[in-house]
Amino acid sequence: MKEQFLILIADNQGLIFKVCNMYCNNKEDKEDLFQDIVLQLWRAYPSFKGESKVTTWMYRIAINNAITRLRKESRKEKFSPLDEEAFHIAADDNYMDEQLGLMYEAIKKLSEVERAITMLYMEDCSYKEMAEILGLSESNIGFKLNKIKSRLKTLVNAE
Repeated sequence: MKEQFLILIADNQGLIFKVCNMYCNNKEDKEDLFQDIVLQLWRAYPSFKGESKVTTWMYRIAINNAITRLRKESRKEKFSPLDEEAFHIAADDNYMDEQLGLMYEAIKKLSEVERAITMLYMEDCSYKEMAEILGLSESNIGFKLNKIKSRLKTLVNAE
C-alpha cells in the first residue's frame, strides 16, 4: 500500500504544487502546505474506493486542506513577508509577463473557492469535475465562473 501511495504522489505531484502555488506566496509556506496535503492524502488513502478519478479525489483533499490552512492563518495577526522575487527587479519590461503577473495578482484577490474554481478551469476540468471536487452543483460552477471572469477583468483593468 505504501509503494502504491508513493507512486501516486510522484505521478501527481504537479497537481499538489499547483494548489500550493495558488494559495501560498512564499517557498516555505508552499513546502509546508505540500507536506500537509501529502499527509492528508495518506490518511485518506485507505478509504479511497476509486468511485471518482484519482485526480478528482486528490484535488478535493488538496483544495480543502489549502482553504482550511488559509482560514486558520487569516485568523492570526501577521504581516506579509516579501517574496524573494521582490528583490529581483527585472530590467526588461515584457508586456506579456506584466499582464500575466497582473492576472495572478488579481486571482490572489479572489476568495478561496473562487481561486479553486479558477485553478481547475485553467486545468481544463469540466464543470462536472469541478462540481465533484468542490462539492457544488454544475450550474453553481457555471454561475461562479461567469462572476469570476467579470471580476478578474475588473481587477486586471484597475491595475
